Amino acid sequence: MRLLSYAYWALICLTCPIFFVGAVVIWLVTLPFDRRKVLLHQYSCAWAVFYIAINPMWKLHVSGREHLGWRGPAVIVANHASLIDILVLFGLFRPFKWVSKAENFKIPFVGWNMRLNGYVSLVRGDRASVVKMLSLCSRLLAKGSPVLFFPEGTRSKDGQLRPFKEGAFELAIEHQVPLIPVAVHGTGSALPKHGVVLQQHVDAWVQIMEPMDPADYPSVAALSDAARERIQTALAAR
Repeated sequence: MRLLSYAYWALICLTCPIFFVGAVVIWLVTLPFDRRKVLLHQYSCAWAVFYIAINPMWKLHVSGREHLGWRGPAVIVANHASLIDILVLFGLFRPFKWVSKAENFKIPFVGWNMRLNGYVSLVRGDRASVVKMLSLCSRLLAKGSPVLFFPEGTRSKDGQLRPFKEGAFELAIEHQVPLIPVAVHGTGSALPKHGVVLQQHVDAWVQIMEPMDPADYPSVAALSDAARERIQTALAAR
C-alpha cells in the first residue's frame, strides 16, 4: 500500500504541470468573454476528478446535483475530514468559487491554478483576512457566482463534525441567497489528516441537500445550527 501511495503522489507531481499548462491556455482564450471563469473552473473540476478516476482504490458517488443548478449565486457549505474532500467536491462540476486557506495558493501549479480561477484566499485566525474574504465573497455573490466554504474552518481530526464558523451563514443572510448543505462521506478513511499513505478501498459519497432559504431563519446562528444538523444527520445515516 505504501508503494502504491508513493506512485500515486508521484503521478500527481508529474501531471500537475501538464494540467496547469492547459489551464493557462483556457484562461487566456476565455478571458475576453468568460468573466466568471466558468470554463476554467470546469476544466479544474476535470483535472481534480482525473486523480479519482485513475485511483483503483476510490469510487466517487454524487447525489443531488439538481439542487445546485447552473446559474445564480449561492453559499455552499460542506464538512471537511480529509484533503481528498477537495478532489471529490470538484466532482460537483458546477460553477463555484472556493474559499481556501492562504497556504494552498502557494502550492506549485495547483495553487497557481487557484489564483487563475479567482478563488478566495483566507489566513485563518487573521481578522483582517476574514474581513477581506467576506468582502470578496460578497462581490462574487453579487456577480452571480456561488461560493463554497468548509465552515468547520479546518479538517476534523477524528471524523466528528466540528462547530461551524458563522462567515458563510452571514453572507447567505446578507445577500439572501440559498444556503446549500453538502455532506461528504468516506474521505477521512482514504487519507486522514497529516497522512500521506492511502489507507484502503474507499467509496466516497457527496450528498447535496435541498437549498435552505435564509429568510426562514431568525438569525445567523439559527441558520448555521440548522445546516449543521442537516449535515450531521446525513453523515449519521450513511
